[in-house]
Amino acid sequence: MKTSSALAASIRSFAFHDDDAPVLRGVDVSFAPGTYTAILGGSGSGKSTLGRLLAGWLSPGAGGSLAGHLELAGTRLHFNGTAHDPRIDPARWGEWVGFVPQDASAALSTVRATVAEELAFSLENAGMDRAAMREAVERTAGMLGLAGLLERHPGTLSGGQLRCLAIGCAVILGPAVLVLDEPFASLDTTGSGELALLLRKLVAGGTAVVVLSQVIEEVLLEADGWIVLDAGSVAVSGAPAELMAAPERLPTGIRRPVANRNFSMPASGAAARLGSGAAAPALELRSVHFSYPATAGRGRKARATSGKAGGYQHSTVLQSIDLVLQPGEIVAVTGPNGAGKSTLLRHLNGLLQPTSGSVLVNGKDIAGRPVGDVAAYVGLLFQNPRDQLFERTAAREVRFGLDRRFGAAEAAERTAAALAAVGLSGAAEDHPAELPASGQRLLALATVLARRPPIIALDEPTVALDGDGLAVLDKAVRSAAAAGAAVVLVTHDVPYAHSVADRLLTLDGGRLPGG
Repeated sequence: MKTSSALAASIRSFAFHDDDAPVLRGVDVSFAPGTYTAILGGSGSGKSTLGRLLAGWLSPGAGGSLAGHLELAGTRLHFNGTAHDPRIDPARWGEWVGFVPQDASAALSTVRATVAEELAFSLENAGMDRAAMREAVERTAGMLGLAGLLERHPGTLSGGQLRCLAIGCAVILGPAVLVLDEPFASLDTTGSGELALLLRKLVAGGTAVVVLSQVIEEVLLEADGWIVLDAGSVAVSGAPAELMAAPERLPTGIRRPVANRNFSMPASGAAARLGSGAAAPALELRSVHFSYPATAGRGRKARATSGKAGGYQHSTVLQSIDLVLQPGEIVAVTGPNGAGKSTLLRHLNGLLQPTSGSVLVNGKDIAGRPVGDVAAYVGLLFQNPRDQLFERTAAREVRFGLDRRFGAAEAAERTAAALAAVGLSGAAEDHPAELPASGQRLLALATVLARRPPIIALDEPTVALDGDGLAVLDKAVRSAAAAGAAVVLVTHDVPYAHSVADRLLTLDGGRLPGG
């Protein structure tokens, strides 16, 4: 059957093979060329599953049981959840539908040594001539703020830069449809603006753009329409202005604009937490300077462009950083993508050592101390929670190492308390990989909270959290500070940082004024 949609789906039901209940039910969507659609939903609403189905990343049959149809480029495929259902070729599907998942790194080849080579990967596979390939790479890099990073290895990029690279790889071949899952997560103001401009250009050029989000970003107000998912079904749909005028129609999990946020306590509560007397600092950074060690230039052009003998290059990230944190204090650090915020956090527990200067925890220099020893005092939540999740169940994840340190009884108590603090008591026996992205981030937070360290360091903790998850994070952060922990968080969510932090610092150019 031939129709005019660029991409459409009618999903009577979709269920993963090991689940009894469908993840999606009664979802009908259609995206015409040159349209801009936002699919909104809180954690567990089914929006990421829908996005993967639309993009061909989740194949009916192999990935789950689908009843309904998918339609691409005018061709409709019918599915009944049987062995006779048609099979989707992900490579061919991907020629028409560009996709960037919530974990942007999953969209990269992982076999290319530079940003330029990663961008060119699909062009090489398509047989594009070298001159056109070079022009496409430079044009795409310029649109996403990557022009100065073309000779960098993808593994050295910040979270926001990596997301921009993944988006560049998705758009460089000019797909008819572009599906982006939480594309603005971890982007700074400049990156968000560049992405918004790119989406406008794509829509004007005839691309059907679909953005999946649990946050009402400003650019989503420009969409032609919103489709709102709740518990796997379409709760409401309509024009953005219409739905914004009736916010009660939106599920509570969707994060509203900043003016509608209502957190539990203003940052002025710091005075009550810190008290009037001077306390010994929980953490001090004294004139910390950090450069990544000299490494061989990567990629074919590295030796020619490094300016260093033998193709070796230095990368200075932090310069003369001074920072003092008191017990019970919450400090937020913001700054542009690639400013070194994650690098700064990794100094707090010894994962990185300063090139010069010192880091003191509870008044003692941690230089040369085993990272495992320092981790007892400094709990670190990584930007990507999957980097610190490895156990078979959520409870085992949180309890890992606690028995040896505290004994079985206290370990059990701490595990239960930490899971309860992040709202995951009911998921104690679930596998971490099966949790939604927000659940994985909250589980990683629980592994930190269970140890009750005197210092807590959080890297982009609000990413992937819907409104309910953000409220859980907010309560956990404030409770830890009220109990005496010093909390430092790096974030691009400046409104949240303003609401929670006693001090807001900006890292830029390797420096941290006012630390």
